[in-house]
Amino acid sequence: MTVLKADRLVATLLMLQARGRVTVGEVAQELEVSERTARRDLEALGTAGVPVYSQRGRGGGWSLIGGARTDLTGFTSREIGALFLAAGPLSASPELRAALRKLWGAVPAPMRPHAEAAAKAIVIDGLDWSRTAADSSGPHHHALERAVLGGERVRLGYTAHPDRTPSERTVHPLGLVSKAGCWYLVAGTEDGPRTFRVSRVTFVEPTGEPVRRPEGFELASAWQDLVAEVEQRLSATTVRARADLDAVPLLRRLFGGRLRTGEIQSDGRVEFAADGPSVQDLVARLAGLGHRVEVLDPPEARESLARLGHSLAAVYGRN
Repeated sequence: MTVLKADRLVATLLMLQARGRVTVGEVAQELEVSERTARRDLEALGTAGVPVYSQRGRGGGWSLIGGARTDLTGFTSREIGALFLAAGPLSASPELRAALRKLWGAVPAPMRPHAEAAAKAIVIDGLDWSRTAADSSGPHHHALERAVLGGERVRLGYTAHPDRTPSERTVHPLGLVSKAGCWYLVAGTEDGPRTFRVSRVTFVEPTGEPVRRPEGFELASAWQDLVAEVEQRLSATTVRARADLDAVPLLRRLFGGRLRTGEIQSDGRVEFAADGPSVQDLVARLAGLGHRVEVLDPPEARESLARLGHSLAAVYGRN
């Protein structure tokens, strides 16, 4: 898809500044337009007061008179570096590649080595140390970006859980949020704003209909409300227990901010409380610590651990 005329004129001017001299063919190829359109755009720059001129013959082309420049960015060197540092790893996006190409043309020559170094300073490896693909944005991230920016309703295919059948629904894309490396779409539904993990989206189909934004909607505020709902579900149940002191670091990795520890007791153990979505979830997390943790409450958690212990003993306690 070609760019609009105003964008083409800016891109053409940036090419002139970056290269010093360009031919009609080079402009046409770079911007994916006909040579006739490229020539008209170059002439339009002159009509608009840009000091551009053409030179015929071998080695000719279009240039800016006296090497004139127009600073279209106003960025400092550090700002340019920060932008390329952030954008470099995401350069698979066609839109981002086009934006960076235009920005590169506008960057003054002394800043370009810094920008180039920043763009190459980050590598993203999508596999964790177990060689499992980490949660990523998935193949439909850019389609959702376009829907959010274009304000267009979409039909989504979505898998709420890997073991469930994908569902389809029509939503109003309102924004995208990155939380701890995972991307989420915030969208309006019949039940109000909801979140959809982008990596679980199976297809995106534009409807051509405009998005309906709730009155006074602000993405940051809506996200905090949604996070509070999820946090409440994830902390629906609490266990109280005591643990050996050397088990506390592992408990912190298992529960993070949902772990609360008390003072070290006279027997060298530590009492703690941990939150989770259910007794079953908490039991599954604690079972692997064996005798180093003793659950005190609720009774259902103790009973569940006892049953698990008996079943393991029946399998592994045979002589």
